[in-house]
Amino acid sequence: MHLITRRVATGLLLVPFAPIRMAVAEPAATARVTFVLVNDIYLMSDQLMPDGKRRGGFARLAAVVKAERAKGNVFFAHGGDTLSPSLMSGIDQGASILTLTNMVPPDIFAPGNHEYDFGKAVFLERMAAARFPRYGANLRTADGQPLAGFQDRSIITVDGVRIGLTGATFDDSVRASDPGDLKFLPAVATMIEQARALRGEGADFVVGVAHATREQAYEVFRSRTVDLILTGHTHDLFINYDGRTALVESNYDAHYVTAIDLTIGLTEERGRRRMTWWPQFRVIDTATVTPDPEVAAVVAGFESQLSREIDTPIGTTAVELDSRFATVRAHEAAIGDLIADGMRWSAQTDVAVTNGGGIRGDKLYPPATTLTRRDILTELPFGNRLITVDIRGDDLKAAIENGLSRLPNPSGRFPQVSGLKIEADVSRPPGQRVVSMKVGDAPLDESRTYSAATNDFIQHGGDGYSAFEKAKPVLQSNDAPLMAVEVIDYIKDIKTVRTPVGERIVLK
Repeated sequence: MHLITRRVATGLLLVPFAPIRMAVAEPAATARVTFVLVNDIYLMSDQLMPDGKRRGGFARLAAVVKAERAKGNVFFAHGGDTLSPSLMSGIDQGASILTLTNMVPPDIFAPGNHEYDFGKAVFLERMAAARFPRYGANLRTADGQPLAGFQDRSIITVDGVRIGLTGATFDDSVRASDPGDLKFLPAVATMIEQARALRGEGADFVVGVAHATREQAYEVFRSRTVDLILTGHTHDLFINYDGRTALVESNYDAHYVTAIDLTIGLTEERGRRRMTWWPQFRVIDTATVTPDPEVAAVVAGFESQLSREIDTPIGTTAVELDSRFATVRAHEAAIGDLIADGMRWSAQTDVAVTNGGGIRGDKLYPPATTLTRRDILTELPFGNRLITVDIRGDDLKAAIENGLSRLPNPSGRFPQVSGLKIEADVSRPPGQRVVSMKVGDAPLDESRTYSAATNDFIQHGGDGYSAFEKAKPVLQSNDAPLMAVEVIDYIKDIKTVRTPVGERIVLK
């Protein structure tokens, strides 16, 4: 039987003295260890892919992890982002996802930015219920202390080889999510400092798990302080090994899971331990595994609950909401105002812009109508993501000019907005129609940078919105929250829709 022991350290600035080396030479040691990585898994169920196969989901992930753990000396790492976004998470604030994660518990979990989507209190509640080790070396309370239940680093010993573990959360979560007064130290500097501390404590091999951008991961890679870097956030299937350091990410939603088989050898030379290692990388296509029946049954129960919750009331409207195509594609519409307001409320931006063509219900909601989740999902059926960007005033004006360019003919590019007041003369040539434009109550400053919420279709230049395509998003589109879920949450928050119409876009 292999002997595995663990030592834990918390507190970013506490670096213990190096262990005293005995003069007696230690025997050579060899450890064979496998790290299994998943990251950015939001959906409970598997999904039908373009090749006709089903991939991903917690039941298939569970099958992979259980099969690997049966081999021994396996450590399951989770690179973060799971409590959100999904339709079910929008209903239960990630409680179902945590239940499923507890059924396939990681050995090391580093939270991603989406763990904070429902605020600090929900994050702390979910993490307190977690039955797995949580690492957040750069995550601190408002007064700079480590969070209860989290650790900065630890050392596990496998067959005489000491393996150091550390983890970091996404350090731009304040902009990307809603963590309240939690503090985020720089992820790169923290990972490097923790790796050095682990070396000082006697670690032979260091593994870092981080929810970080690829640029940040490469900074750690180039520092040569961490041997194996396991990441989340970028959503691609990525393996890079240069003979000294390895950097891995496992796609998203457990479509693919990466296993890294390590052989770590130790020798003694003049009283000093010297480590050599070699990895083998296995990409596991979850289309090839049979879903774990126990987890699949729990997923099915949650999916049934989701079906029932879809028709749950979320609010009422005191005004008529008109989502008919002729309205939303040529005029300011109360439902367009409502959707844009929800986007701006969620992203906490100066303005919001969405395209009328993305509103698809094609119906009237009379005053006193009870609105349900199904109504909003019908109006916003494309699964668009809510994107936050910083955009110059002149580009924002150009975007609005594009949105008005097809008038008087209806078009999908017509803008539905929040935080803006626009006067336009449609008798002028396209591109010259905006007569005046205000952000809030102040005239647009074309040289100023504004924060804006939009959808991923527009941000990618859809419907001619090339001005938004130039703006850099806070989060890439496949990591951003679901637009429909955020609008649902907004309606739940305001309870009654009283949005006046005709004040945001005045056409002459």
